[in-house]
Amino acid sequence: MAGVAERSGSGPRHGSTLGTFSGSGPRHESTLGTDDQRSVPPGRQKRKSFRSALEGWGFVAPAMVIVVGLSLFPAVWAFILSLQKWNGFGSQVNVGNANYVQMISDDELHAAVTHTVLYTALFVPTSVLLGLFLAVALNRQIIMIGIYRTAIFVPFVASAASTGILTTYLFNPQFGFVNNILRVVGLPQQGWLENPSQAMVVITIMSLWGQAAFTTVIYLAALQDIPVELLEAARIDGANVWQSFWHVTFPQLAPVTAFVTIWQTIGAIQLFDLVYTTTRGGPLDATETIVYYMWKAAFKNLEFGYGSAVAYGLFAVTLLITVGVVLYSRRSKVEAF
Repeated sequence: MAGVAERSGSGPRHGSTLGTFSGSGPRHESTLGTDDQRSVPPGRQKRKSFRSALEGWGFVAPAMVIVVGLSLFPAVWAFILSLQKWNGFGSQVNVGNANYVQMISDDELHAAVTHTVLYTALFVPTSVLLGLFLAVALNRQIIMIGIYRTAIFVPFVASAASTGILTTYLFNPQFGFVNNILRVVGLPQQGWLENPSQAMVVITIMSLWGQAAFTTVIYLAALQDIPVELLEAARIDGANVWQSFWHVTFPQLAPVTAFVTIWQTIGAIQLFDLVYTTTRGGPLDATETIVYYMWKAAFKNLEFGYGSAVAYGLFAVTLLITVGVVLYSRRSKVEAF
């Protein structure tokens, strides 16, 4: 009986042994699965990677078509046109660099460059300082601060056409709102948009009304990113409000200042829409900028080759200004980009 019991008792041990062997089954299957994955033919892996790459290009392709169609292709075509003489209807004639040589002796282009430089000198520093002032004023917790910030940003989203209409309504010499105020208070009325010496000033004022909101928003975001501990440490050290701003806050805004200066300079050089909707370059071409002159040469005088050359000249100047400011900011350890 004991032997039978021993033999019967060996059953469980035998069963556990079987269980042990049977338990090794999943491990054996997982090993086989790994071996199957490792033994995938190279051709199949290439097809899989090609399929995934094709799917990625399928997502990117629409955006690439837009970029190539609206940016790269027009840029290449404009450069080819800058080496040709073409009125948009006849055959194109290759003239080499004659269009670029003509730019050197073009007095009207030189006048447009002078007007653009004047506008840039008036607009860029004022927009940067005004945006900084408004940002500091709005960077505080007061009643209805959200409404004030929204009101500052509203002119930025207004279209050029609406800004031009508003400019005409305000500064028209005959029935403008500003001249009516001057008449009421007994001051002499001004020519404004019809005065060659005042028209560019009016354009600058209206540009500030529409574009100062951009620098305000950028500066406001930068001010809110300055650590509060720095200002508290300055106050503990006995610094007043002006000293805290000049020695603590303003140095922290140096990268933002470099960025908005470059951005506003590029925008000033490319001024067109406000001039087109108000003065059309007048009076006596006093507000004719580079871009407006380029548009007039290409689409009014049908000199597409010369207009393209002016466009590439403007591109070269803009690129040089941007690179110069970036290099200067990096040498000054002010990383704006």
